[in-house]
Amino acid sequence: MDEDETGRTGLLLAWLGFGFGLAALLLQFSLTVPAAMANGRSLAGAIEYYFSFFTILSNAVLVLVHLASASGAPALARLRRPVVRAGMAAVMLFVCAFYHFVLAATWAPQGWFKVADVVLHYATPLFYVGWWLRFASHGGVTLRAIPAIAAWPLAYALYAVARGEVVRAYPYPVLDAVVLGYGRVAANIAGLLIVFAALCAGVILIDRLLARDRPA
Repeated sequence: MDEDETGRTGLLLAWLGFGFGLAALLLQFSLTVPAAMANGRSLAGAIEYYFSFFTILSNAVLVLVHLASASGAPALARLRRPVVRAGMAAVMLFVCAFYHFVLAATWAPQGWFKVADVVLHYATPLFYVGWWLRFASHGGVTLRAIPAIAAWPLAYALYAVARGEVVRAYPYPVLDAVVLGYGRVAANIAGLLIVFAALCAGVILIDRLLARDRPA
């Protein structure tokens, strides 16, 4: 596959990732909001609940990253930076791993809930990582970028804990300060950030190795 054909294929797959990710988010929205309202939440409360999950927010950012790559829009130029693309690879691998090893055994979705669950936790992360490995430019990302990349999951964790203090509900059991206490939650967050930093280091190492094999 020559350079032009590779570029066209990368653009096509970026558009596919955008459409696939957006469809998955809309499917989950169409399932979550009515279910939350049936459980007593208002429409606004149900929408807020939908956006309280790290998986949803990360997939929403991922859709924008795909759109930035596919469209080349100047307004989205920052989302095409190598550090952002590499950072999203680490974030989506974290989404996949956290769900698989921590959350998957705690519930058993059925029907369309299961479809949305599998797509947002496995399909969209792995599709993006595959796209990033093959079609993104590489090089220029160093280990010094890890704190900046880790700011996203840290900010989310702080938001989720603060939100829980207000609404007395937490999106993930490891952040439930009512059950675990703030000391245990802080330890959980620290441990997860260490795991995330290790993922970032692995992604950055791969990025550097790929940069040696083809032009950035």
